[in-house]
Amino acid sequence: MKQLLVLGAGQSASFLVAQLLADAESEDWFVTVGDLDLELAQRCVGAHSRGDAERFDVNDAGLRSTQIEHADVVINMLPAAYQDLVAWDCVAHGRHMLSVSYRDQTVRDLDLDAKRKGVLLLCEMGLDPGIDHMSAISLIRRLEGDGGRIVGFCSYGSGIPAPEQNHNPLRYVITWDPRNVVMAGFEGAQYMENGNIKIVPFHQVFHHTWAVDVEGVGKLEAYANRDSMSYMQSFGLHDVGTMIRGTLRYPGWSETWAQIVRLGLPNETLRIPDLADRSYADVVKMFLPLNISSAPLEQRVARFLRISPTGTIMENLRWLGLFSDERIGCTGDTSAAMLVHLLTKRLPRTSDTRDMVVLVHELDVEYPDDDRAAERIRSTLVVEGEPSGFTAMSRTVGLPVAIATRLLLRGELSLTGTLIPTHPAIFAPVLREIERAGLRFTETTQPLESS
Repeated sequence: MKQLLVLGAGQSASFLVAQLLADAESEDWFVTVGDLDLELAQRCVGAHSRGDAERFDVNDAGLRSTQIEHADVVINMLPAAYQDLVAWDCVAHGRHMLSVSYRDQTVRDLDLDAKRKGVLLLCEMGLDPGIDHMSAISLIRRLEGDGGRIVGFCSYGSGIPAPEQNHNPLRYVITWDPRNVVMAGFEGAQYMENGNIKIVPFHQVFHHTWAVDVEGVGKLEAYANRDSMSYMQSFGLHDVGTMIRGTLRYPGWSETWAQIVRLGLPNETLRIPDLADRSYADVVKMFLPLNISSAPLEQRVARFLRISPTGTIMENLRWLGLFSDERIGCTGDTSAAMLVHLLTKRLPRTSDTRDMVVLVHELDVEYPDDDRAAERIRSTLVVEGEPSGFTAMSRTVGLPVAIATRLLLRGELSLTGTLIPTHPAIFAPVLREIERAGLRFTETTQPLESS
């Protein structure tokens, strides 16, 4: 019997675990779910005879090593900060790792050791990154096989509430790791537009937005996501003048979050003494310049940010609770930890909330060897979650990982080393299974001149 170890039982893991347990009998495997919150892991597993839940502390080196050693495949659903620890132990014990986190340089550097051990470290295997990569590379290869040359590539991803329902003022709910929301854009961004490289520092990411229309959803706003340029090599795009990977939100999110960034609150470095016993207003005051003014906090914040004290942004900050005298009561001791705690409280997914996942690819294609006019190909995936059921985020993150696990343990995936899912042995079968599960992209084509 094969042993599967799922590390992390957060919101994005529920559908994955359900899929693995549904296949456990027929595939002859046993699923162990490990999380620091044992009760959370137990809820994922339920009473299934082929599953078990265990308390797992990724920072406990002995426990981590023992658990990984006894597994055949490790599925890492933990926050990205812990991926390196898991990857090192997987290589040390000769165990395969599937992960939904970005392949950082530390994991890239394990490529040779992984190959020597016959181990696959497959990263970016969720939704974004994950399905976005696989669908994009599949579309690119198809167009190139048809004689096309890709001269422009834009790809957007999003996890937001479905449009036709009541929204909170920020038009957002937490359906994945809230830390990723808090620290989004922290590394800045880099992309290329019309042959010009653009670099966006952290404090400018949420000021640097543009509109994207999504069929059936409406107008959303986009901001650049990390280093788009690095994917030119991954996707084999040598002739593009535009290379953009972006994130989508409802209009208004970025202008509010830009001011939270400007205040300096997404900070994981500076430790605040006795944070749990302080109020949100106390912490916000710490980020304001020394001021002997007796003006109310909200006026001081508006003046510091140079925004209207009665405008929408201030209303959003007030609704979020940043000016509240309420005791914070969070774990952690940074202002970023405070924000994680606050977003979890103020932006929860309730039983009647439907979330939505959106992926959009826009490819500009020329046909140099025949008379066909240049085209813009747009490929779109929209998936809505189930009220009181699985979220769209959980489904789209978990499904590709579950499929890849099945391929790996059946011996249908013989690759080794540190990879992302741009190899046809990975993306072709995974995309086929995703489509069979009802996740289908729609495609439109228009002349490039009229776009």
